[in-house]
Amino acid sequence: MLFASVSVAGICAEAQTLEQDAAAFGAREAVAAPDLSADGSTVLYLTPGPGAKTVAVTSNLVSGKSATIVSSDGNPESLGACHFVSPTRIVCNFGGLVENTTTGDLIGFNRLVALNTDGGDAKLLGRSESVWDSRLRQNDGYIIDWLDGTDNSVLMSRDYVAEQGKIGTNIVQKKDGLGVDRLDTLTVRGKPVESPRDGAGMYMSDGRGNVRLMAIVGARDSGMLTGRVKYFYRTPHSRDWKPLAESEDYDLQPLAIDAASNQLYMLKKKEGRDALYTVKLDGSLATSLVAENARVDIDDVVRFGGGQRVIGYTFAEEKRKTVYFDPEFRGLASSLSKALPHLPLVEFVDASPDGQKLLVFAGSDNDPGRYYLFDRTAKSLNEAMLARPGLEGRTLATVKPVTIPAADGASIPAYLTLPPGKEAKNLPAVVLPHGGPSARDEWGFDWLAQFLAARGYAVLQPQYRGSAGFGDAWLNENGYRNWRTSIGDITSSARWLSSQGIADPGKLAIVGWSYGGYAALQSAATEPSLYKAAVAIAPVTDLAQLKLDSRNFTNSRLRDRQIGSGPHVAEGSPIKNVTAIQAPVLLVHGDMDANVRYAHSQRMDSALRAAGKSSELLSLKGLDHHLDDGTARAQMLTRIGLLLDRTIGK
Repeated sequence: MLFASVSVAGICAEAQTLEQDAAAFGAREAVAAPDLSADGSTVLYLTPGPGAKTVAVTSNLVSGKSATIVSSDGNPESLGACHFVSPTRIVCNFGGLVENTTTGDLIGFNRLVALNTDGGDAKLLGRSESVWDSRLRQNDGYIIDWLDGTDNSVLMSRDYVAEQGKIGTNIVQKKDGLGVDRLDTLTVRGKPVESPRDGAGMYMSDGRGNVRLMAIVGARDSGMLTGRVKYFYRTPHSRDWKPLAESEDYDLQPLAIDAASNQLYMLKKKEGRDALYTVKLDGSLATSLVAENARVDIDDVVRFGGGQRVIGYTFAEEKRKTVYFDPEFRGLASSLSKALPHLPLVEFVDASPDGQKLLVFAGSDNDPGRYYLFDRTAKSLNEAMLARPGLEGRTLATVKPVTIPAADGASIPAYLTLPPGKEAKNLPAVVLPHGGPSARDEWGFDWLAQFLAARGYAVLQPQYRGSAGFGDAWLNENGYRNWRTSIGDITSSARWLSSQGIADPGKLAIVGWSYGGYAALQSAATEPSLYKAAVAIAPVTDLAQLKLDSRNFTNSRLRDRQIGSGPHVAEGSPIKNVTAIQAPVLLVHGDMDANVRYAHSQRMDSALRAAGKSSELLSLKGLDHHLDDGTARAQMLTRIGLLLDRTIGK
């Protein structure tokens, strides 16, 4: 039996000011990307510093002592994740954006750095750059196998760039493309495992140091991606690549290779939804269906321990679920659920190589989550870290899955968050469509929805047609090509709030981020009398411009295909419909956004003002699409709170 001393019930506190709520909910998670040391005694994780700063920290779970290893200031590089290579050596991922001064495009970069756990002896793991490089090296590569952690080595997919224009010497780097090296992270000496190949986009190991899968990404002579991928595999103890499968528009997703069973786990379509299959890598390619769901896509597998064996799979209906193949883990998950009855979202985050010590995350809709160390030998479960300590002791809102009838009779899944202690009757309310559009919300803690609920607003998150995870029919191509259906579902959701008596029909607002911001603006244009305020964070405002924004990138043709051509492009662009908008608009955008360019909000703000509309633009300098800066997020939430208080009241 498992025992834990857990306190998850919120404590009723005095009403907080807008600024206090904005700071508390805008703060970034205190623990991100945790990684457990081989002996299970230490956790390596990222934690936020002031503003956009991120710090890599080790915390000893026995002594409670913590130490800072390295940090980034977010200008331009940011820490992405760190991982133990050995007890004294780690590898960290640094990424960021820089501007191409010729084209004005924002170019992403990624660098892998190895360093000691005291922060010393830092070394870049990517190939050395040369002034003769024939192309830009955006990414060093990625680690495909962390090996056994005994000799500071990793298996790394590395980007090789051929040199050109170099004369007067025979020493010219001619290799080009993605290869795999076994790399000593102390000396950065590499032993070639896979020769670089032009067109190689991905390699996968079996978790035991053997490269077993390769993807060749289709591209035209111009370099533009076609969306077609060819996969090749190896049988055990062979160096020959054999054809595995072809994918069109990424409709096949390899997930993991289980070395013990010598099979690949992958997602592919079955009756319009992603199902989980295994494929034998013994030369027979015998394929078996492992799992399917009649309502939603299977989305991933669960791996565990040395060699990363596959122990289960996951999917999200109203709530996320994990199904374990392994009876031991099925029983363990059941025991943890009983020990943590108020924290139903349980995840095995990491484990020591022997599997005896587990880092476990547990959370819920009204608990941001906490990390535990479970010692299977001692049968002890001890709370180690809080995901958001700044919210500890607050009474947070509960989230309820609901179903909403669309105008054409379809059933729209959604999540309803009500202000703590408030009756679901005639409340001011916010519709909060998600981004993507090929994404979805899930039941659990959502800092933006919780902020709005804390300010007294009911919050509805509709999973409109265009959302991912519910199969191809619900995806409906995407929310740009078929924007009328997506926006129509959002409108039906807003009207449902009023028809059920939950919302005061005169006190509705809409808030969204990315595609959600697009949806907020387009909804305000198509239903001008429905909403009293619209907030758009990093929104797409012009579909034709979105296509042009990709013209210098390899995904240009894929973006063109996603949006399409025809009258729907202008009709579905908020910037072409500013005269219809009546509600006050707040735009929020980072000026280093490579996903949706800052110009989308700049031009929208100018167009609204020119049309005599009420518009504010909050520009956040140096930040990208995700606004990973606690100070900036607090500033944004304060501005949102002021607008909502002024227009729909608490």
